Amino acid sequence: MYDNFLFDRSDEIATITLNRPEKRNPINESMLEEFEDIVRILRDDGSTRTVIVTGTGNTFCAGADLSIVKNITEPAEQKRIFARARSRRIRLISRTFGMLENLEQLTIAAVNGFAVGGGWGLALACDFHFSIPGAQYWFPEVDLGVPLSMGSTARLYSSIGAVRAKEVILTCNRYKAEELERWGMINRIFEEKELANESVKFAKFLLDKPARAATGSKLNVNALSQVLAREMSSFDPDTFIHAQEKEDSKIG
Repeated sequence: MYDNFLFDRSDEIATITLNRPEKRNPINESMLEEFEDIVRILRDDGSTRTVIVTGTGNTFCAGADLSIVKNITEPAEQKRIFARARSRRIRLISRTFGMLENLEQLTIAAVNGFAVGGGWGLALACDFHFSIPGAQYWFPEVDLGVPLSMGSTARLYSSIGAVRAKEVILTCNRYKAEELERWGMINRIFEEKELANESVKFAKFLLDKPARAATGSKLNVNALSQVLAREMSSFDPDTFIHAQEKEDSKIG
């Protein structure tokens, strides 16, 4: 049904699997359009109560797909095409991740490898976060000459506070799952062969909770954590788009 995803629903559990393993599951416009369609289906699906988001291969999501300019040799044309695509992508990704975050279903990110840029942002938009040992996470945006966007700044701040969030965003350092678990950003770490089964087991555990109480509690927590996100939502994509016009962004 989808070119970029595997999508399965059974026994009140939906599994969304990013399925571009040959390129490490990077994000492009086509992928975002399909993901938005899946999230819309789940939003109106009264029979699904938990959602698992994971990836195929050894990578959860490698961030932005740069192949759009792979066969373009003229630098000016590369910049023009990439800037136009990135502007559309950042608006799509901000909207879609926001929809995922606000689903009534409880969501689990099962991170099976690298989570870079938008990949880490995708995990942050889920309610629970499982990972494999040694999985690496980082936001390269500042090194690429653009600010972190996608609503990820607010989600980071809500998760780990201002000091840690600034460190993650401004240093562009890579972090392993074990360190992020100590920070409280990852709920559980499972061996790679156990990740899928443990994610399903936890999803089934959540099914035993009263649906209205679980959803209401999730949305109450979201309401508290999203105050900052709502304040930023009007200018987050525009700040990104303005920054990408600068020379350091083009170099990055």
